[in-house]
Amino acid sequence: MKIKALFQLSGLFLLLSFNAQAQQKNTKAISKLMGNRFLTLNAVIRVNQIEVSRNRNVGEDERALHTPERVKAFRNAVTAGFPGGKMTWALSWLALQDTTASYREIRKIVIGYHHQYGDEITFIPGAYFANAYNTTDQVNKDIHDALNIISKMVGHGYRPKSIVAGFMSSENQQYLAEKEGIHVCQGNIWSQFSIDNQDGDGAVSYPFYPSKEHFCKPAQGAADFVDCVNLDGWTVDFLAGRRAGFKEGFNSRMGVGPIETIYKYGKVIGLKEMMHTTAIHFDKGYELNGFGWVTNCWEVSLPIDVVSLKDWLTQIRTRWPDTKLITQGEFGLRWRAHYKRNTFNYRFVERGSGIGGSDADKEISWYMNKDFRLALLKNLERDTLPKVIDFTNYTIPAKEPAEMTRKWSLLGDINQKRTRPQDRPVPIDSLSANSRMLISKDYPKLLSNPKNNK
Repeated sequence: MKIKALFQLSGLFLLLSFNAQAQQKNTKAISKLMGNRFLTLNAVIRVNQIEVSRNRNVGEDERALHTPERVKAFRNAVTAGFPGGKMTWALSWLALQDTTASYREIRKIVIGYHHQYGDEITFIPGAYFANAYNTTDQVNKDIHDALNIISKMVGHGYRPKSIVAGFMSSENQQYLAEKEGIHVCQGNIWSQFSIDNQDGDGAVSYPFYPSKEHFCKPAQGAADFVDCVNLDGWTVDFLAGRRAGFKEGFNSRMGVGPIETIYKYGKVIGLKEMMHTTAIHFDKGYELNGFGWVTNCWEVSLPIDVVSLKDWLTQIRTRWPDTKLITQGEFGLRWRAHYKRNTFNYRFVERGSGIGGSDADKEISWYMNKDFRLALLKNLERDTLPKVIDFTNYTIPAKEPAEMTRKWSLLGDINQKRTRPQDRPVPIDSLSANSRMLISKDYPKLLSNPKNNK
């Protein structure tokens, strides 16, 4: 009996050891960046429409729009549309503080989702626009205090892996990484200009490490390196995004966001545009970059039926069944594990959907790395060479505003929004010799054969 028991224990030990090794191998496999399609979904819970500081609000009181039932309906839609998926909940300062019965219950519900689904619970300072209304020191203090509140609220030593910020200065992102130990920040809203309460065009649309000089500029080396993965806020249609605000009657933020799609065009056309934008990254973008990423930010207060959210998630799973819906923090850390420095070289190609500002007769090609971003626009109905509509040189010095202002964009030699006389589209061979030399290091064929922009 003793010998038999010994063999049984030995077998059990081997089985447990084998399972542990298999689990480690599986964990390592699913933690990779390359070869995967990622979806991140952030939900914002606030009290006032724009809580610009702890004691000042701009916009409407939204208490009546934030109910436990609405929060449950939102999470149920995510669960139904993407079983097993994880999302990120971002609570404002007042949403963390409000003592009314609804907000106390909402906080309990979200904590439950963290334990049930693995959802991330984090902070959104200033309701997207912290640096437009607060000093960097005050933003740091808000982040520090809010993170402590969240850790105590969730318990068990919980600490979020990221924060949601809309826009976040490089100095604040440096503080987040070095003092708070958080290395992922949704810190830019790609292409936002002349819309809402802050501008921030000029960044790279996929993850990057920001420079100490400007949050839109990728770090060039060790001297200006901020160890915080800077993420876009929500994926936009590149053709719509080249416009300034609502220019020509279109919305420049149209893409996967519900306001600019479902709310504007209705469920059928809205979902079509959301899937079109998703496909830019999960089809050709995946092929060009080795991985695909789509991100969406959905305010819980929105008067939009969450059935549309469920349907979008369902369509994604059906069309790209390998897609992983993970928290924003987990995605950012996967990127950080793969890229130790800004050695990325992103490429995107889109032909318009014909919806809104996504012109069906246009094709746009983007090239983005630590040295520059370049956009070429082609008219598909004419046999003409593509023209440069954006060239931003990141190798030259940049500087963030010293004062509280809405103007935080990094506008290069030519900017896609065409708000300056110098922003008119030009042939690529019309760029300066220095610009052409910078481009030729990575894309020599663009200059030897301008038609070859694939």
